[in-house]
Amino acid sequence: MPPSAVVFPRDADEVAAVLAVCRAEGVPLTARGAGTSIAGNAVGPGVVLDFTRHLGRVRSLDPEARTATVEPGTVLDALQVRAARYGLRFGPDPSTHSRCTIGGMIGNNACGSRALAYGRTADNVLGLDVLTGGGERLTVGRGTGGGERLADGRGTGGMNGADGRGTGGMNGADSADGVNGSPTLDALRRVVRDNLAVIRTELGRFPRQISGYSLEHLLPERGFDVAGAMVGTEGTWGVLLGAEVRLVEAPARTALVVLGYRDMATAADAVPGLLPHRPVALEGIDARIVDAVRTRRGAGRVPPLPAGNGWLLVELGGGSTAELRSAAAALVADADALDSLVITDPAQGAAVWRIREDGAGLAGRTPAGAPAHAGWEDAAVPPERLGAYLRDFDALMADHGLTGLPYGHFGDGCLHIRIDFPFDRREGARVFRAFLLDAARLVASHGGSMSGEHGDGRARGELLPLMYSPAALSAFAAAKAVFDPDDVLNPGVIVRPAALDADLRLQPPPPPTSGTAFRYPEDGGDLTAAVHRCTGVGKCRSETTGSGAVMCPSYVATRDEKDSTRGRARVLQEAVGGFLPGGLRAPEVREVLDLCLSCKGCLSDCPTGIDMATYKAEVLHQTYRRRLRPAAHYTLGWLPRWARPASLAPRAVNALLRTGPVAALAKRLGGIDHRRSLPSFADRRFRRERPPRGAVPGPTVLLWVDTFTDHFSPEVARAAVEVLNRAGFSVAVPRAALCCGLTWISTGQLDAARRRLRRTVDTLARHAEAGTPIVALEPSCTAVLRSDAVDLLGPGDRAAKTVAASVKTLAEFLGGLPGWTPPDLGGVTVLAQPHCHHHAVMGWHTDRDLLTRAGASVGSVGGCCGLAGNFGVERGHYEVSVAVAETQLLPAVREAAEGTVLLADGFSCRTQLDQLAHVRAYHLAELLAGRTGSPSPPPAEPA
Repeated sequence: MPPSAVVFPRDADEVAAVLAVCRAEGVPLTARGAGTSIAGNAVGPGVVLDFTRHLGRVRSLDPEARTATVEPGTVLDALQVRAARYGLRFGPDPSTHSRCTIGGMIGNNACGSRALAYGRTADNVLGLDVLTGGGERLTVGRGTGGGERLADGRGTGGMNGADGRGTGGMNGADSADGVNGSPTLDALRRVVRDNLAVIRTELGRFPRQISGYSLEHLLPERGFDVAGAMVGTEGTWGVLLGAEVRLVEAPARTALVVLGYRDMATAADAVPGLLPHRPVALEGIDARIVDAVRTRRGAGRVPPLPAGNGWLLVELGGGSTAELRSAAAALVADADALDSLVITDPAQGAAVWRIREDGAGLAGRTPAGAPAHAGWEDAAVPPERLGAYLRDFDALMADHGLTGLPYGHFGDGCLHIRIDFPFDRREGARVFRAFLLDAARLVASHGGSMSGEHGDGRARGELLPLMYSPAALSAFAAAKAVFDPDDVLNPGVIVRPAALDADLRLQPPPPPTSGTAFRYPEDGGDLTAAVHRCTGVGKCRSETTGSGAVMCPSYVATRDEKDSTRGRARVLQEAVGGFLPGGLRAPEVREVLDLCLSCKGCLSDCPTGIDMATYKAEVLHQTYRRRLRPAAHYTLGWLPRWARPASLAPRAVNALLRTGPVAALAKRLGGIDHRRSLPSFADRRFRRERPPRGAVPGPTVLLWVDTFTDHFSPEVARAAVEVLNRAGFSVAVPRAALCCGLTWISTGQLDAARRRLRRTVDTLARHAEAGTPIVALEPSCTAVLRSDAVDLLGPGDRAAKTVAASVKTLAEFLGGLPGWTPPDLGGVTVLAQPHCHHHAVMGWHTDRDLLTRAGASVGSVGGCCGLAGNFGVERGHYEVSVAVAETQLLPAVREAAEGTVLLADGFSCRTQLDQLAHVRAYHLAELLAGRTGSPSPPPAEPA
C-alpha cells in the first residue's frame, strides 16, 4: 500500500497544516514512527507523517517525579539511555527497542517482555498532547478526567508545555471535570454513558486484550482516563504531538532462571504457578527456535540450556545476588521443571536473551527454511488458558498443513509466530484466509484476543466480529466518529476494516529470477526469494549501532529510510516483482544502492539474514554486464591489475601521483573524490622478498598475502611471519600472486571475479588438502574466501568448500594452537576497529579473546569506518563516508587516552584513520610482534 506522499514535520504547526489539507481534500493520513509494526498499522494510501527525522527529542526528564516528556518520534532506547543515568527506565520494552518510537508504542499499546512487571504502554502514559482528526488540540491525562483543551499545548494542566515547560505535568490536576468545554470530550462522555454495560462486560478482561479500542479506561470508576483509552487506537483518533510518560526504577540486579520442560505447552501449564513469584519477565521458547539459531547463526550463539524441548526464561529483580539466588531457588521449587539453570552473570544472561530477541527475525523462516509470514503473530489468551490454547493451536496448524517458530510472552499469555502460508501457490490466499478465520474462532473460544500487543492494523480488523458483539463494535465506531468525524486518520483500521486478504503483497508471487551470478544456496538459487527475506523488522534502523553491531552504517549517517537495509530490500522486492519499470536497472534501484557500503553488516546483524552487499554486487553485474561502466569500476575495481605495473617503479609512481595536476587528473578520470588522498605503493612488495629456505624449523603454515597487504602494507606480512615463527612455524607464501577478486566483486564485475577466484581457490585448495594450515591477513579478502567464493563458484564446488573451511585469520589460527602462549601485552590499552567483513563473516570475538589472554585492556568500536573499500573513495560518497566515521570511530579516537594503541586489521580502516584522524593504526600481527616501531622481521619462505 504505497503512500501518495511522505511528510517529515518539524513541529506541531506543520502537523496541523498537513491534517488541515488532508481534511479539506479527503486524503487519508497515517502517522508513522519506525514502521516496525507488522499488522499494517503504519501504512496508508494517502499521506504518511514520519516523525522520526525531526521530532525525536526527549524534551525533559524529572528523576524525582520519575517522569519524562518526549516527542512522538523519540526512539525508546534514546529515552532509556537518558533515564538510566538516574537508575530509571521506561517499563515496556518490545524487542524493537533500538528503533521503535514512543509514538509507535502508544499507537499500538506496545508491551514487550517486561510488561509483566511494569505494565503495558497504556499503564505508563501520564498524558498526551494530541491533534484530533477533527482538528482540535487536546491535552489529556490520567486519573482525574482527562485534562483540558489548550490551543497551544501550554497551561497549568499541560504536558509540561509544547516547548518542554509547564507547571503541573499532564495529570489534569487543574481540571476536575476533565472537559472544560471540549466538544470532543463532551461527545466522548456520551458514548461511554450509552455503552456502559458492553464496556464493562466485554473490554479489559485481561491485560493483553489489545484488539479493538480499550474503552474500559473511560469508565467512571476509572476516572475517564482519555490518555489510557487513546493508547492502542493505532492513529485512528488523533495525531500524537507529545507525551508525558512514567518511569520506573530499574532493579539493582537481575537473575535469569531457565526452566526446561517436555515441550512448550507443558511449559505454559507451569506459568500460573510462577506468577506469584512476581517475575520481571516470563518468556517461552522451544527447540524449534533454538535449532534455528544454531543452524542460521552457528552453534556458538546458543549457550547451554537445561534439559528439555520447551523452556521458560524467568527474569527476577532484586537488590543483591544473595537475594536473587534465594528467590530463584523458591521459584525453581514451584516450577515442576525437568531441569533448571540459574544465571546471575549479565553476559551469560544476555546470551540467552539474545535467542528470544532474535525471534522476530528468525521466525521469518520456518524450520525447513521456507518463508514465513505475519498475519497471526501475537494472539493472546489469559495465562491460565495458555497451555490448552497451545495444544489446540498446534492441532489447528497441523490440520491446515502449516508450520512456524512459536515463542512469546508466556507470563502474559501472548504467543508470537510467523507461518509458512503458501503464497507461492495459487491457493495461498485462500489458505491464509481460512486459517485466520479458524484461528480467530479458536482464540475467542479460549477467552482471548486476536492481538496481544501489535494491534489489529489491516491484518486482523475483519476478525473483530468473531471476538466482539455488534454492540461493542458499534461503540468502537462511535468513539472513532467523535475524534475523527471525517474518517481521515488511518481509515480502514479497527473500524470499517477492509478484508484481511485485500492487500496481500505476495499475490500473485513474483516470478523467480534467473541467470544470476551468485547461487543463493539458502534461497533455492533465487534472488527473488533472497530479497524477500526482509520482513520489516527494522533492526537496520537502530539509532545507535551499539554492542559492536555494524548494520546499517549509511542509515546511521543519513537517517533516511531509503538508506537502510530494509528500504533497499523493499525497493529490490518491487524491482524483482515487476512493479518497477526497468526491473533491477530501474533508477530507483540505483538510487537506493548508491550509498550501500557493501559492509556486509546486515549478513550477521539482520535477524532475517539479508546480505545487501551480495545483492548490490548482483545488481551491478546485471546492470553493467557487457556495457560501459562507471569510471571507478575500471580504476578502483581493477586496482590489483594496476598495482602490478606500479610496483615496478613505486617511488616514481608515488611521486607522480602526489603532483597536484597529475593527481587531480587521475582522480577526475578515475571517478575518485578530489578530497581523497591516493594511497602510496610500498617501496618494496612483500612478495619480492626472497628469504633463505628453511630458516625457521617447524611445521609449515601457508601465509596468503593479498593484494592490499603485498602492495600497500608489506610490514603487516613481515610482522605476521615473525609471530608465526615465534609460534614454531615455518612460513611459506604461494609462489603465484593470488587475488580473491574482492574489488571486482564490490563493483559487480562478477564474471572477472569468478575467474580470479577459480585460480586462487584451486591453488589454496591443494595446500589445504595436503594438510597445510592457511592464514590470511586482510579481513575483507578472508571473508571472500570464507563466504563469497562458495556463493560464486557454487555450493557444490569442492575446492571452494575446502578453502572456506581451511582459511583462518591470524587470531583464529593462533588461538586454536594447543599450548600456544600469546606475548605479554599487560599494560597495553587497545582500541580496536573490527573490520565490517571480519565482524559479519568470521566474527571478532576470537581476536578479543586472544588480546585479553595477552593481558591487554581491550575496547572496540561498533559500526563501520566509512571508507569500506572503494565506497568512500568514489566521487559522490565522501560526505557520507565521513559522516559514518563520525558516528563512532572518530569520536572514540578523539576520546582515547594517550598511549592507546589503535588496532585495525583492515587496510580501508587504517586508511580512513590516517586520512581523517591523522593517526597510525596497526594490524594484530604488528601488535603481537611488537612492531609499533621496531626493525622489520625476517621475510617469509616462498612455497
